[in-house]
Amino acid sequence: MAKPRLIILVRHGESQGNRDKSVNRYTPNHKVPLTERGHCQARAAGDDLRSILKPDDSVCFYTSPYMRARQTMNGIIDGIKDTGVQYKIYEEPRMREQDFGNFQGTAQEMEDMWNERAEYGHFFYRIPHGESAADVYDRCASFNETLFRQFNKANFPSVLVLVTHGIWARVFLTKWFRWSVEYFEDLQNVPHCKLIRMERQDEHNQKYKLIDTLARWSDMKRPEWPATGGEAMLDEMSENEESTPELTSLKLKRRFDRLKCHKKPSHIDAELSDSGSIDGVLHEKLQPAHFN
Repeated sequence: MAKPRLIILVRHGESQGNRDKSVNRYTPNHKVPLTERGHCQARAAGDDLRSILKPDDSVCFYTSPYMRARQTMNGIIDGIKDTGVQYKIYEEPRMREQDFGNFQGTAQEMEDMWNERAEYGHFFYRIPHGESAADVYDRCASFNETLFRQFNKANFPSVLVLVTHGIWARVFLTKWFRWSVEYFEDLQNVPHCKLIRMERQDEHNQKYKLIDTLARWSDMKRPEWPATGGEAMLDEMSENEESTPELTSLKLKRRFDRLKCHKKPSHIDAELSDSGSIDGVLHEKLQPAHFN
C-alpha cells in the first residue's frame, strides 16, 4: 500500500459569500467565486505548498467542484507548476460543502434557522431542503473508501491535497481521527487557505499525525467574547449565513454554555490515529464529553 507521506486539507480562499452573505439569495452556492483577496490567499497557499515539497514528490489534487474551490486549486497549482513536480487533478462531488438548501430566504428567516441550529447542535441539525453535518460525514466515509482503494496503487503520489470547504474539512478530520461529535462541535472553522497537514509517521504502522491543530471554542475564555462580534468570530458562521454583531454575540454565548467544560477524553489521542476505519460514526472508545 502506497499511502502518501502527507495529506493536506485546504479550505478555499475568501469567497464573495464570505464577504457578502446576501449573495446566497440570488447566486447558486456552487457558483459563488473567490474575491480578489481569496485569489491572493490561494496563490499564497501555492507558495506554502511549494516550500514543503521535496524534489522527488508527486502530488494528487482532489477538489470540490464548487467554483471557489476550483479557483483556489488553480491558484495553488500556479505556485508549484514551474517546479517540475508531477501532479494529477481530480474533481470530486463528495467534497462539496454542506448543502444549505438552494437559494436562501430573507435575513430574518436565515437568522431564525441559525438560532435553531445553535440550539439543536451543529452536527445533527439538518438544514431545511439541505444537509446536516452528519450527512456530510456519510459522504466523507464513502470518499475515504475511494482513497483507500487508491492507496493500494503502488504509484500513488506522495502528497495528497484536498481542496474543499470549512465544514467538510472538519468532518473529514472527525471521521479520520475518530473524534466525538462533541469534539467536532468544539472546533472553530478552518482559516481560508491554511494548509492543514496530516503526516504519515513511518512505513510500518502507517499512522498519521495531525501537524496543524485547529482552534477550539472551549479554549477561549469568557472575557475574550467580542462585545459586538468580530471578524474572526463572524467567519465561524457559515459563509451562507446571515449574521449581525448582536446575533454573533448571542451564538457565541450559547456555544460557550454548551462547551464551557468540554474536555477531550484523556485516553484519546486526537492527533494520532490510523486512517479512519470505514465503520460506525463514532469509535467505540470515544465517550461523550461531560458538561456542567
